[in-house]
Amino acid sequence: MPSGKTHDRITLWSLPLVAGLTFGQTRSSHLTLLVSASFLFGGLMFGPDLDIDSRQFQRWGWLRWMWQPYQNSLRHRSFLSHGPFIGTALRVLYLGTWLAIFAILVAIAANFLLQVEWDVSSWAKDGVRSLAEHHIEAIAIFSGLELGAMSHYLSDWGSSAYKRLQTKGVSQFFPRPAPPKKRKTSTSRRSRSASPSGSAKKTTRRSSKKSRE
Repeated sequence: MPSGKTHDRITLWSLPLVAGLTFGQTRSSHLTLLVSASFLFGGLMFGPDLDIDSRQFQRWGWLRWMWQPYQNSLRHRSFLSHGPFIGTALRVLYLGTWLAIFAILVAIAANFLLQVEWDVSSWAKDGVRSLAEHHIEAIAIFSGLELGAMSHYLSDWGSSAYKRLQTKGVSQFFPRPAPPKKRKTSTSRRSRSASPSGSAKKTTRRSSKKSRE
């Protein structure tokens, strides 16, 4: 597998290409900035290797503990962490759950200490409303996160395929012919073939007895 430094280099080298393609398709500097920033965040801190103790995991600093339940519940390089789209979507939902928990704790502390009435349900409604109003920006952010993760697991798959090609050659990509099936002899044939020899043995024994008499 490529090292963490190699993944970082791939992310940084791919940034101009991602920014250029995004601006060429959207003609919007605002969306290009969102996609590029999300691409960097997805490749350096929000990628598939958050399921192990990696460079991406270490970059979260004292918030690393937040990803430990994520690591304990997933197997490394599983489809839920390294799968296209579903891996990024699961991490977004996971991080969103933690942000919602923090928001609820802040609201409770504000109501208790500062006597400020902050309604969590109104926060949720405002969040859903803003997400609907700025859905294009949300798509741009998710696309950048997915591209950052894609640069990671595509390099993993490419490295694994190259190593298999070196060890096993091109023959691994072609199906192997099935081995010929062995014919099974029936028990009836075996008994039939065995019966004449048995009778012959009996006749020889009887003849030997008569000769002795």
